[in-house]
Amino acid sequence: MAIVIEDAVEADLPGILAIYNYVILHSTAVYTDAPETLEQRETWWRQRRAQGYPVLVARDTADVLGFASFGDFRPAWPGYRFTVEHSVYVRSDCQQVGTGTALMQLLLARATGLGKHAILGGIDAENTTSIRFHERLGFVQVARFRQVGWKFGRWLDLVFLERLLGPES
Repeated sequence: MAIVIEDAVEADLPGILAIYNYVILHSTAVYTDAPETLEQRETWWRQRRAQGYPVLVARDTADVLGFASFGDFRPAWPGYRFTVEHSVYVRSDCQQVGTGTALMQLLLARATGLGKHAILGGIDAENTTSIRFHERLGFVQVARFRQVGWKFGRWLDLVFLERLLGPES
């Protein structure tokens, strides 16, 4: 399967929404129980574009196989302006074939190109597959927040991973 990674266009939003809502309904990767609407995903996509931030999609011919993006970390405080928090999701039937890695490599390059210094990912502590995936890409665990999330009738721990993109100061 030939995978192409490119900037998302509005026509990709139903595919992005399907992946995201599957994740919401079937995993603890997102700490919410409520599926999103297409309108909500359109707003999210437009906000990212207005900020100059990427929304990337992986596709084979026409189908969206995965997506990745980042946004400001703690945007109310300008001291964090060089730090972004990312998300990456791959359709459940397209995992373990390099789709997530391809998305993340381009996402990291885009963050570096925008002058970002650090990129963070918040991952459910039980999602060891995602944690190992990020560690293979050079992320390191920097924090664990105990019982800060609630989903499926139980408390969840959140792990933060970080990758520095430029020289440390």
